[in-house]
Amino acid sequence: METAKYYIPLENVESEHCALIVDKAISGVNGVSEHRVELNNKRALIEVGDPEIFLDVVKSINDAGYKVSVIRNTYPVLNMSCASCAVSAESMVKSVPGVIQASVNYGTGNLFVEFIPGVTDMPTIQKAIQSIGYDLLVEESEWMEESLEAIHQQKYRELKKRTILAVIFALPVFLIGMFFMHMPYANIIMWVFTTPIIFWLGKDFFIHAWKQAKHGSANMDTLVALSTGIAYLFSVFNMLYPQFWEARGLEAHVYFEAAAVIIAFILLGRLLEEKAKGNTSDAIKKLAGLRPDTVTIITPEGMEKTESIQNIQKGNILLARPGERIAVDGKVIEGNSYVDESMLSGEPVPVLKSVNDKVFAGTINQKGSFRYVAEKLGSETMLARIMEMVKNAQGSKAPVQKLVDKIAGIFVPLVIGISILSLIIWIFLGGDNGITHGLLAAITVLVIACPCALGLATPTAIMVGIGKAAEKGILIKDAESLEKAIQINALVLDKTGTITEGNPHVTNIVWLNDDNSSEGILLSLEKYSEHPLAEAVVKYFEKAAPQPVEAFESITGKGVKGNSGGKWYYAGNQTLLKEKGIIISDKLIEKAAQWQEEAKTVIWFADESNALAVLAIADKIKENSAAAIQLVKNRGIEVFMLTGDNAATAASIAKQTGIEHYKAEVLPEEKASFIQSLQEQGKITGMVGDGINDSTALATADLSIAMGRGSDIAMEVAGMTIVSSDLAKIPEALKLSGQTIQTLRQNLFWAFIYNIIGIPLAAGVLYPVNGFLLNPMIAGAAMALSSVSVVTNSLRLKWKK
Repeated sequence: METAKYYIPLENVESEHCALIVDKAISGVNGVSEHRVELNNKRALIEVGDPEIFLDVVKSINDAGYKVSVIRNTYPVLNMSCASCAVSAESMVKSVPGVIQASVNYGTGNLFVEFIPGVTDMPTIQKAIQSIGYDLLVEESEWMEESLEAIHQQKYRELKKRTILAVIFALPVFLIGMFFMHMPYANIIMWVFTTPIIFWLGKDFFIHAWKQAKHGSANMDTLVALSTGIAYLFSVFNMLYPQFWEARGLEAHVYFEAAAVIIAFILLGRLLEEKAKGNTSDAIKKLAGLRPDTVTIITPEGMEKTESIQNIQKGNILLARPGERIAVDGKVIEGNSYVDESMLSGEPVPVLKSVNDKVFAGTINQKGSFRYVAEKLGSETMLARIMEMVKNAQGSKAPVQKLVDKIAGIFVPLVIGISILSLIIWIFLGGDNGITHGLLAAITVLVIACPCALGLATPTAIMVGIGKAAEKGILIKDAESLEKAIQINALVLDKTGTITEGNPHVTNIVWLNDDNSSEGILLSLEKYSEHPLAEAVVKYFEKAAPQPVEAFESITGKGVKGNSGGKWYYAGNQTLLKEKGIIISDKLIEKAAQWQEEAKTVIWFADESNALAVLAIADKIKENSAAAIQLVKNRGIEVFMLTGDNAATAASIAKQTGIEHYKAEVLPEEKASFIQSLQEQGKITGMVGDGINDSTALATADLSIAMGRGSDIAMEVAGMTIVSSDLAKIPEALKLSGQTIQTLRQNLFWAFIYNIIGIPLAAGVLYPVNGFLLNPMIAGAAMALSSVSVVTNSLRLKWKK
């Protein structure tokens, strides 16, 4: 057997010991004739005869605890015409040595590919796809969407022109064939009008079918080419040699109208399908349209200059005028204004932006103006990340789609088999007109079969559902998350940043004898303090004038102290004050007890002899949390709350939000264990969190939901992200998931029913009962409408409440 050598790039191989482990792992793979690990070059050399052994080698390296460097990306596939095309293109890419994973989604028209750099590259993968009549758009840039849009628009215009011409040419053929078949020169006139339809307007069907045949595969084009080609050749033969049939006592029928009208109908169906599929990706178009083309830059000399957004660099100072869109992600450095962030978060109320606040590309500045520094550009911006997440999610396959793909892969050969079988049965059992009826039945079977409806059923529903969610500020990572969302029966909520705002602030303060003259000293003490709650106090007194404090000291677990004007002052807990023998008035003690019952944290401020003030600090419950939790419970889902906070605070929050099940003082690693315990009880779990400490629990849950204002790690792990961090979006996401899956199931039902009923009818099963034979032209119209109806049903999702 002929062998080939390949270099596999490695990650995490840092020592000879690592190299030995990887080399040993590779040696355990059957079929590897030679291998070695080059530590300095961070790569492994393997020699194999069968390129498929690559996958086993990669798995063995990953199982050994190391990684193979791979490139993952999504590219648009051009020229696909049906679900079988997607299966053919996918199998072709998978056959390229060095490709680890490939998935082609017909609904989105995208290829997701994972390959080993150095072993293969995109031009090689592109050539493999081109060899069977498709193409890849491999241009990698921020503006690729615009290039793809231009290609689709050009394709749509060409298809529209061909469809209109095909209908114009097919109309006289249809009229003559159906009503004036005995007029002089009828056959010749029909032949003249049908020939350009076959060889010019419908030539792509035959070209693509031939390319498929050369690789031993078949798709929708194969069915169309076979049915119309046979009808056309049969008709030409009967027109030129009618005596062949007349000598046998049969009439020499021609079926030019069937060939012409079938192609016209299928072109019309594809035109409508292309238009409808364009509407399913509105969400991406809307998001892409949020990027401004130009931006006002402030030069080092302080001059204003209009620049293309492509010329912006990190660190540039940009100006946001009233009514303008923010160009890139950045931080406000001068001025303030309200900014409409609804296009990212789905929240209609504009947000006030002041110095040091973050602003995001695509959001709209209101009436004020401000300057901001560019921090993230192009694909790094929040808008670009959202677009990428939506695009990847729309291109992902739901678990049910894998079954549909398998069916689509065998569908066309199966239909060709049924068509041939129909012809044979008709020839033997059809009597005098057996051959004619058999040929018509064979053609009709080929025409009515529709893998397109099957192929479009799942992806179009997912595209519309995920797109609609994105417009509402709900990012769904993949189709599997959609399916999981309707299955969950237990929802686990992190407290801080999820149910509460995650920003502790001073809610109450009482001064002894209403005397706040020493608030400047308290501010200075808390400014020096490293306690997490000190920031809340500093923010509360931000308008006060700090007073000098000397000899500052932090007292671990109790508070802080400092000297001002020769007098000692203390800020901390009640234990600190008792230790110093400080007198606390009954009024202040009463207030502190009341706040502690409300699960607020109490901070005392005192001088050497008396408690001067008591403050309450709390993390405020989000406005919509209680209502959102009730909506989730109304869906029959049990709600659990986990928090690292104390039991009193947890009990108070749970009571205020209507949560029956909660657990306090939970460590980050214990959150994942809690979810596992629910799963062991047979529950399908959802986890909602926002911090790095939630990432393990998010990864453990069946469905993970991240709050968008939280950490990037939480968002990376999560199957869903709520951009606005509003808990009310969760029941909305669950409802939308249910609607999407319901639409998907409806689509699959109708696609299967259509083929189950249509193909036997086309073969002529009703002929012995009532003499019914399906006309090939009607079959062509039905086939075209089946795809359009599936896409239209998906589009109904857009208007569902």
